[in-house]
Amino acid sequence: MINILVVDDHALIRKGLKMLLEETPDYRITGEAENGLQAVTMMREHHYDLVLLDMSLPDKHGMDVLKQLKIEQPDVKVIVLSMYPEDQFGVRALKAGAVGYINKQSAPENLVGAIQQVMSGKKYISATLAEQLLSNLMGDSQELLHQSLSNREYQTLCLMASGKSLTEISEIMMLSPKTVSVYRARMLEKMGFKNNAEAVHYAIAHKLVESKS
Repeated sequence: MINILVVDDHALIRKGLKMLLEETPDYRITGEAENGLQAVTMMREHHYDLVLLDMSLPDKHGMDVLKQLKIEQPDVKVIVLSMYPEDQFGVRALKAGAVGYINKQSAPENLVGAIQQVMSGKKYISATLAEQLLSNLMGDSQELLHQSLSNREYQTLCLMASGKSLTEISEIMMLSPKTVSVYRARMLEKMGFKNNAEAVHYAIAHKLVESKS
């Protein structure tokens, strides 16, 4: 029996994943967390073989939760399940320790196969992400501005574009406003923008803001 922890702040998503996996008797969702702190706490108290982790959580960014989970339990397998398209966070998630990345829109068709693959010791990547990784390896991809950002700088950009204030961003990232300001300044400098408005316009144009209904 494979015990699975689902980390998503939407109850309907968690219920949908349960329904999706209930026809596969070897996979059982035995834990549900609606934020990052709860996920970390549950991992400390129970054993899970696999974590299905959303990127957009109300208290901590999914990348931070992923890193924390891998620090505390290096052997746990994590599949990121997000509305963000693969080219936005896929490579970053794999580098941070995830064994798979699935866009939620393709989850009904791909999730069971992805779980089977990662539980057999392999990684799961979509055709889109595989093409991106190959292009990066071959050196023939045209790097977008945001791909040069660190994870913290990238998070700052995405949160700014979603309408969060400096104070709200500092609370979500669990950093001081001064530190967030430093990341914002670095982000603007790396991307060659003069102000926040230019950065927000870029993020929206490149669909870096997650849309949830």
